[in-house]
Amino acid sequence: MQKYDSEPRLQHFIDTCRQHQLKITPQRVAIYRALMDSDQHPTADMMYQTVREEFPSISFDTVNRALLTFAGIGMVDVVEVFGGPKRFDPDIDDHHHLHCTACGRIIDFDHEGYSHLEVPAEIARQFKVISKRVVLKGLCATCAPER
Repeated sequence: MQKYDSEPRLQHFIDTCRQHQLKITPQRVAIYRALMDSDQHPTADMMYQTVREEFPSISFDTVNRALLTFAGIGMVDVVEVFGGPKRFDPDIDDHHHLHCTACGRIIDFDHEGYSHLEVPAEIARQFKVISKRVVLKGLCATCAPER
């Protein structure tokens, strides 16, 4: 996952929250910052454990609802999961994922060909496609030699 220049992203986050009439609370800012600083695609529980260090009285429900709210206003994406808990991605730009089936790690990658896949006509007639993301399942470099 890429790291971000946090100040412009944080200002965009604040502006987007204001556009959606969401209060800019210290907890929401901390949750968003922690997500931007993560080198993973964290679960709500992972985010809760991180933010709880700064806000010991914060509840898991508050963190989870905040993440889902951020996804609802387009500030984060919910990553494709395969039977596990939801994972969150602050990178809302077009990109793709490799999901390691052994350790669960999700790796971002770009591929021009995947980004320009044509939507089949029958799908385009039934749905307004707003985003395309390819998810490859396999083994990451760490897990592959062990198998």
